[in-house]
Amino acid sequence: MKKLVLDELNRKNVQEFKQAEKTPIIVVLDDIRSLHNIGAIFRSSDAFLIEKIYLCGITATPPNKEIHKTALGATETVAWEYVKEVDEVVSQLKQQNIKVYAVEQVENATMLHDFKVTAGVKYAVVFGNEVKGVAQSVVNNADGVLEIPQLGTKHSLNVSVSAGIVIWDVFQKLQALV
Repeated sequence: MKKLVLDELNRKNVQEFKQAEKTPIIVVLDDIRSLHNIGAIFRSSDAFLIEKIYLCGITATPPNKEIHKTALGATETVAWEYVKEVDEVVSQLKQQNIKVYAVEQVENATMLHDFKVTAGVKYAVVFGNEVKGVAQSVVNNADGVLEIPQLGTKHSLNVSVSAGIVIWDVFQKLQALV
């Protein structure tokens, strides 16, 4: 096996990305403190052609040097919008018949590996603050809650790692329906 060089990866340029059909997933970030986490989530969203990212609360917005360090240009490809109130975004998405799922540890959460997607449905996944998690109001109004199973001693994952896992899981399940 030979390691591929950049030119051999056949990646889209910015214009091709913007014109490409997007994966029907929307990412909502609420009160994310770390600029590096925000950038990493943009980068994962670019990798899987995510439709849009909503940045809410204290979540910083591009352009930002610290976000750019980990996003590596993904803030130029992935569509994003700032909306101060996360509950407003959740309400708008639900009015558009988008299925909204909080990613959190709650009673009766659906384990990610048990989550089933439906063809033709658009999904939004909400990630919350690194310490406080997803707001209870979002949990209350979401169509469901997804939990990433964890078997070790720690009770949480870094939010950018969680986002990468959930985005990949939902992406590959949607791809299997095509």
